[in-house]
Amino acid sequence: MTETARARRVVWVDASSGASGDMLLGALADAGVPLGVMAEAVERVAPGEVRLGEERVTRGGFAATRLHVEIADSEQQRTWRDVERLLAGAGLHEDVRSLAHDVFARLAEAEGRVHGMPAEDVHFHEVGALDAIADVVGVCSGFVHLGAERVVVSEVSVGGGTVHTEHGRLPVPPPAVVELLRGVPSSGGPVDLELCTPTGAALLTTLADDWGSQPAMAVSHVGVGAGGRDPAGHANVLRLLVGAPGSETLAGAPSSAAVGAVGSAVLLETNVDDLDPRIWPGVIAALLEAGASDAWLTPILMKKGRPAHTLSVLVAPDRAGVVRREIHRQTSTIGLREQQVGKHELDREMTTVEVAGHTVAVKVARLDGEVLNVQPEFEDVAAAARALGRPVKAVMVEAVAAARGLA
Repeated sequence: MTETARARRVVWVDASSGASGDMLLGALADAGVPLGVMAEAVERVAPGEVRLGEERVTRGGFAATRLHVEIADSEQQRTWRDVERLLAGAGLHEDVRSLAHDVFARLAEAEGRVHGMPAEDVHFHEVGALDAIADVVGVCSGFVHLGAERVVVSEVSVGGGTVHTEHGRLPVPPPAVVELLRGVPSSGGPVDLELCTPTGAALLTTLADDWGSQPAMAVSHVGVGAGGRDPAGHANVLRLLVGAPGSETLAGAPSSAAVGAVGSAVLLETNVDDLDPRIWPGVIAALLEAGASDAWLTPILMKKGRPAHTLSVLVAPDRAGVVRREIHRQTSTIGLREQQVGKHELDREMTTVEVAGHTVAVKVARLDGEVLNVQPEFEDVAAAARALGRPVKAVMVEAVAAARGLA
């Protein structure tokens, strides 16, 4: 698979029958990701302790791949910091390590909210066991191998009834799954079983660039991953559709010219109270360079009177994964809030005007062809002011006057 081919791939995850780590592993293998790719990554994290086994099964009429994570008995419990150190020392490809780190950080934050404790103190119990670590690392290595430009996830079915955990019998969806799926489409049923596990929910919410039905795409590979159970009347499978992206503007779609271009965006937010304030300007610049359409800080006061900032980042769905990882790279946060938001944009274009022989870029915004706003680019104005030895405010007035002629 060439890098060019990878760069043009889109993946749709059909989680309408549920999601778990082993279902995602099976779907990746069924879609053509070599088992050796995932097994090698798992071996780096847990050398000699885990083996991946592949089996062809049928679930509700679907031929599917079931991946077994085989490990020796282990009762070891790990905190988030233990898992973080394990990943850091495993020699994984950086993209795989970063993605797996984000999954476990998300899990830790959700478990911390559920149990009322700091994320770093959370003991993962079953989630921290080798089989779950293998699920996360294996799935992350599989998606990195696919090299998807965009990952879209369907509405997630969570099931119903109750489930037995270390904390006793809990309703489905269990509290950690509810926390992990905040702000994303999910639904109960269609059977009284736990259909979405915490590991599955953490993986989906970390991988997803967008949520919804299958995007426009030319499907080239289909992967069907099986869950361990085979309940009557329910196909316990997760599907991956992999292909080349198609046009996202459908013929016959209603015109949005009256209100400007209509689209969607992802809003990423996190509260940070332990970052040197001098670092923030560089963080904002790095996020914009990574593809964010906007990024800003809001001063807040947290518990115990601690001053902090809320970092808010607006990004197109197809760049959310890259920007999400950049936030973790650039800041000290271990978790993010995320929600889909609607976005209305005027048609815009860039042009230039001349001010005393210096070129200044100007952004022109239109509605139904009518120019509503013209705005000179400040950096060009400042550069012209320096070259001319004049105040910036004077050059800005001239640039605005010249730009008005474009209306």
